[in-house]
Formats: sequence, structure tokens, C-alpha cells
Amino acid sequence: MTTDRVDGILAAWQHELPAALHPTSELTKRVMVLADALDQASRPVLRELGLTSAEYDVIVALRREGAPYRQKPSDLSRNLFLSSGGTSNVINQLVRRGYVDREPDPEDGRGTQIRLTAEGVKAAEEAVVASSAAQHKVWDGYPDETVQQALAVLRALQGLDT
Repeated sequence: MTTDRVDGILAAWQHELPAALHPTSELTKRVMVLADALDQASRPVLRELGLTSAEYDVIVALRREGAPYRQKPSDLSRNLFLSSGGTSNVINQLVRRGYVDREPDPEDGRGTQIRLTAEGVKAAEEAVVASSAAQHKVWDGYPDETVQQALAVLRALQGLDT
């Protein structure tokens, strides 16, 4: 059997502190390594487009909403797991870059909504296509059947019907 970095980490913990290991430890570590690989694939693409990961998350979340591409800042914070201060900072950066505007909330005159500008829509679409292509390359070389099996297992682990 081939061993890798995860096997080495688990072997070290087995020797040093076996009580820290659980039957799910290997699965957890492998999911984390895979998530990191996908993140590492996207980062250079986003950097080339001049976007931070947080900026990408915000403009893509707005674009995913469909026209008119807007949300309340509190909804963005909640959906993206960002603090309200962090969301505000990212929105300020995106306003300066011309990717989003603040508008009065049509349902609550005291509040605002964040709306993608035409430039923001273009940037979001370019970024999501490029990021998706970069992440797809991580899966190159795996047979479709293997990917489908992994998908089925992950859906089952999340309690979703396949």
C-alpha cells in the first residue's frame, strides 16, 4: 500500500497521542488536504484577476442570486460566514473598484443592499469560470466513475440523497 503525508501524520499521532485519533481521523485529514488542493488551484487564478478570496466570494454570491444581483450585507455575512466588519471591509474594497454599489433597501428604507454593477457581473462571471476550470484540473486523471463514487459517498456523509 502506498503511503503519503496523511499516513505519516496519522502514524506520528498514533505514536505520540493515540487518544487523539478516531475512526474518522483519516477521512477528516484527507478532506482537509483535498480542500486545500482545490483552494491552492483557485488562488493563482484569482490573483491574476486581481481578486482576493473574500472579494471573489462576495461577487460570486451576488451573481449567483440572479438579476438584480443584490443582497443585504447581513445576508452576505451570514451566507459567507464572514463577520459584519469583515463583510463591510470587503464591500468597501469592491465599491472602490466599481464592482458593487450600495443601494437603499426597497423593503426597508433605513437599510441598504449591495448590488453588482455591470463591471462586477463581468468580473464575477470571469472569475467563477476561471476558478471552476482550475479546480477541475485537480480532478484530471481520475476516472469519471471514481469521481461519481466519491460524490455519492460525500453526499451520504452529508445526509443528502444521491
